[in-house]
Amino acid sequence: MTQQTDPLLQPLQLRHLTLRNRIMSTAHAPSFQEGGHPRDRYRLYHEEKAKGGIALTMIGGSTNIAPDSPSVFGQLYAGDDSIIPWFRQLTDGVRKHGAAVMCQITHMGRRTAWDDGHWLPVLGPSGRRERAHRAFPKVMEQEDISRVIKDFAAAGERCRQGGFDGIELLSHSHLLGQFLSPLVNCREDDYGGSLDNRLRLTLQVLEAVRAAVGPDLILGMRVTGDELAEGGLSAADCIEAAQKIAATGAVDFLNVLAGAPYDDLGLAGWVAPMGMPAAPDLNVAGAIRAAVDLPVFHAGGVADIATARHAIREGQADMIGMTRAHMADPYLVQKLRQGAEERIRPCVALGYCVDRVNQGKPAVCGHNAATGREMVMPHVIAPAEVRRKVVVAGGGPAGLEAARVAAERGHQVVLFEAGSRLGGQIALAAKGMTRRQIWGVADWLICEVERLGVELRLNTYAEAEDILAEAPDAVIVATGGWPEALDMPGGHLVTSSWEVLSGEARVAGEVLLLDEVGDHAALVCADVMARMGCTVTLATPDRMAGHDLGPTNSAVVLRDLARQGVVFESLLEPVSVAAEGNRKRITLRHVLTGELQERVADHVVSEHGITPAEELYHALKPGARNLGQLDHQEMIAGRSPFAEVNPSGAYWLARAGDAVAGRNIHAAVYDALRLCKDL
Repeated sequence: MTQQTDPLLQPLQLRHLTLRNRIMSTAHAPSFQEGGHPRDRYRLYHEEKAKGGIALTMIGGSTNIAPDSPSVFGQLYAGDDSIIPWFRQLTDGVRKHGAAVMCQITHMGRRTAWDDGHWLPVLGPSGRRERAHRAFPKVMEQEDISRVIKDFAAAGERCRQGGFDGIELLSHSHLLGQFLSPLVNCREDDYGGSLDNRLRLTLQVLEAVRAAVGPDLILGMRVTGDELAEGGLSAADCIEAAQKIAATGAVDFLNVLAGAPYDDLGLAGWVAPMGMPAAPDLNVAGAIRAAVDLPVFHAGGVADIATARHAIREGQADMIGMTRAHMADPYLVQKLRQGAEERIRPCVALGYCVDRVNQGKPAVCGHNAATGREMVMPHVIAPAEVRRKVVVAGGGPAGLEAARVAAERGHQVVLFEAGSRLGGQIALAAKGMTRRQIWGVADWLICEVERLGVELRLNTYAEAEDILAEAPDAVIVATGGWPEALDMPGGHLVTSSWEVLSGEARVAGEVLLLDEVGDHAALVCADVMARMGCTVTLATPDRMAGHDLGPTNSAVVLRDLARQGVVFESLLEPVSVAAEGNRKRITLRHVLTGELQERVADHVVSEHGITPAEELYHALKPGARNLGQLDHQEMIAGRSPFAEVNPSGAYWLARAGDAVAGRNIHAAVYDALRLCKDL
């Protein structure tokens, strides 16, 4: 499609505001705030999307308006005037690149924690607890209601002074939505019972904010289109509520999503990881759009251009939120305009971004290491002044990213891979059904290195002499690692998860899966074995299976395994394995009590981590100008980490990814980016 015919590239008039296309980043909290403010890291993250051509970036996901709505996942705080100068810097920065910018504000109600911030009780329409955030709320009195209305109005005025094009009030699942939902609101006063009563607070807040910001600022609301839960708001309820909101004349758009994110699986339905349907709620947004005479935005998990284009073309929405898609590639719109849609780095729903935030960590994209690090890491790789020869050993994510970045710099790149295909451990990770789309990470990297002309040498186990024969200026060792063996009596009787996933080992019958790591690897192996017809028990010394996973990934993966009959047992570590005929007898120890117990199974499979394949690195180290060492302070600052300590050396040398230590995809690509961006 051309720019003239592509529905996604047509402008949208939102009253006096012209949005340059139909793609937006919806409000979210990446946990980049500092002191509740959107300072440089936060600003540059949103500026990058504006540079990339987005029409509208909505900042401040769940920006809190009052001290009894404390931040529990790194939100901004608009409850006092100190945020206004930071707002102004951000809005000026985004707008200079041609994008519109708005801010979302909210009171979280019960969807927060009482033991954070100022230790004030959380609020709610009723005393019903939310499982996800766990607090029992104080039932709001009329005085609380009046105060919250004033707090909304004051925060709206601060947004206006901060220079935003508009404000979005968050209803869905937060305080306003809690009053609206019969799952949460069981009041018997003027704010409970009928739909009109449950909507009363929303309309009062809307009236107060509009009065505070005046008639010219764009004002919208993120609303529920269907709670998709028994006893919750139905689609008909939500349409009626949307019509009543629109009838006030106070709002300029509605932003629609569905679901009830009151527990981990509900959150996963809202911010979907792999294993959940893609963009399942477009029809919900379309039903609201057909019922109101307002522009309708969609905020629910559209990750690809084809789906976004379909939604606009078929009239299901006027603007499409592609938030995580922009975390994967903030230059998505620019590539679309240039006719290079196939070069967009895809969001494959790793869920690493949202799960880190829910674990109290800043968001990062699982396979774009520059996202959120715009102060020190580039999204667009600058060409080098002098063309060099770069040799990469290993074709997993670290090696592929190193080759891609070095080739973008203009260097001549040769990549050695011992196997017959590229992708490394991603090929094993994609064997499971729930997480099979993880292969998209490798697929994009492979396409990029081929496009850039990287010389690929497959089926070549590179020795030091093979590397040196290339006369390299720099060598990146990304050789990954191997499964760590179980060091215990009978450890040789245990099959590694790699052997199962690669097809090297065949298992059947009853399988005891020992997971020492607590990440995805063992769970993918359990998925594969269960689908082969095995009866699988997963035992872990951790408090729970999937201990290191965040709430969305763990909920979906464990749900899918439970549906297949996989049994989870916690707080158990292996002591020994012995042959018993054709079967295995396993002794396990409770990690807290020390009590021993025995099991018998047909096979014992273990996920016990990675031992780095580091022989090549050590063989090359003496001839390196830096002896393989990296300056950590320079690396942290975003500068070249290579410093010459061996004047007789012939090349720079570094390891990346699991060749250093067993970690994950993000660590691998981050290693590669900061090693190669200045080569």
